[in-house]
Amino acid sequence: MATTLAKDWRDRRAQAHGLRFHYQEWGSPKSPPMLLLHGFSQDGHSWDEFARALSGEHHIVALDQRGHGDSSRAPDQDYSARAMIGDLEEIVRGLGWHQTPFTLCGLSMGGRNSILLSAKHPKWVKRLVIVDVGPEIMQKGAENIRRFVTGADVLEFDEFVKRAMRFNPRRSEENIRERLGWRLKRLPSGNYTWKLDPVLRDAEGARPRLGRRHDLWKAIAKITCPTLVVRGGVSDVFAQETGEKMSQVMARASFVTVPKAGHSVMGDNPAGFERAVRRFLKAAK
Repeated sequence: MATTLAKDWRDRRAQAHGLRFHYQEWGSPKSPPMLLLHGFSQDGHSWDEFARALSGEHHIVALDQRGHGDSSRAPDQDYSARAMIGDLEEIVRGLGWHQTPFTLCGLSMGGRNSILLSAKHPKWVKRLVIVDVGPEIMQKGAENIRRFVTGADVLEFDEFVKRAMRFNPRRSEENIRERLGWRLKRLPSGNYTWKLDPVLRDAEGARPRLGRRHDLWKAIAKITCPTLVVRGGVSDVFAQETGEKMSQVMARASFVTVPKAGHSVMGDNPAGFERAVRRFLKAAK
């Protein structure tokens, strides 16, 4: 599907663990680096508004993580945090960013991966932005996302649009059409389906390898870089109390709520999210 936004990024490819990864590159390679990690079932284009706004000041990589977007699916169905962190380690080294501390921003699943990467490689991450996720999440919101992704998955494009608008009424139809244009692929029949690996949609009873559950409280206690914890004001996934507790447990963290935003904060209220992050980046120089 055609998109409504002008293409001012560059499509790039990288290799890690035998998989091919796709990402959008924004800004000048001479600018300070910033890595953006999307949430479950999304892709790097989830960050388009934010990346566009900051591309004049940062060299931005918005990655499609394994099994998502235009990156490869895991042939062994391994979608554990361990595997994803391994991917990130190879990609960061391939970019040369392991020698140049970068700003790391992650939403939901990407936020979990950002926490674990920052705890494991404290010298790599200069500043960290954790978006609407923490060691504890509200199951109601997580189940809403799961139901949306695991519903009927071969539909006309307009049917996907209608479903998405019911799922997230905070978005305009134009915005939803643009986002779905990246997250869906057209089939020979003319209908569409998700690019997301079917095993992550529980297709035909398949089960991905998700690995052990990490203790994120222990991980965040190890993080010493300046950190911003962000919550969407009407999020049904991430509780206010959890965000406040995270900011107290972490060495150099602050907590902010962005109004008029659900779980996908940077897309629901791009201007509010950008203001919050810009204030943080300015204070954490």
